[in-house]
Amino acid sequence: MTKIRILIADDHRVVREGLAAILKSRSDMDVVGEAINGFEVIEKTKALKPDVILMDISMPQMNGVEATRAVRKISPEIGIIVLTMHDDDATIFELVRTGVHGYLLKDADSSEIVKAIQSIYKGESIIHPSIARKILGEFSQLGPEQIKKADRQMYNLSGREVDVLRRVAKGKTNKEIASELQLSEKTIKNHVRNIFHKMGVYDRTEAAMKGVQEGIIDLEQRK
Repeated sequence: MTKIRILIADDHRVVREGLAAILKSRSDMDVVGEAINGFEVIEKTKALKPDVILMDISMPQMNGVEATRAVRKISPEIGIIVLTMHDDDATIFELVRTGVHGYLLKDADSSEIVKAIQSIYKGESIIHPSIARKILGEFSQLGPEQIKKADRQMYNLSGREVDVLRRVAKGKTNKEIASELQLSEKTIKNHVRNIFHKMGVYDRTEAAMKGVQEGIIDLEQRK
């Protein structure tokens, strides 16, 4: 079995040890290294070539935001999951701009972290629902004159793809979307990939924000 190679980046030893203990108990995961600051993240990324990095934001010398930008330039294929205690708007929007693949708050339980790692390793991305609400809440404040008068035809999105995009914007996983739409998880993954390609985006957050800003999806619509 090919194991998911994971680098844990956090300046608190108790956090690193706790995460390592959880992940080392998994037969499909291998903690290949730990880092206590952004400089170590860069060095160990080059040396260890992890598949996924669990990245703390508030690290000394070089923080997680700066380290994420550096890793994205060095190895854009590596999945980066931000684990943060900060859910303030400024931090969240700064993270969005770095292009990370997943956002989880540090109060997430172990099963959420494991699921996020597995999903990102498979090429998906994760938005914590509370963070998704903040991101999209920002766009809900836009006036009509700030939202482009667009529809799904602008990107040649099918009706089903719009349904999927709307659920992505609400922070739902592929599995949850598949259950709601009574489709296979593989079909949803294909839809998400097609949405990214048609809209010219690289992750779920960017797709969600672009969908709202350009009027493709409606925040008020429940389903």
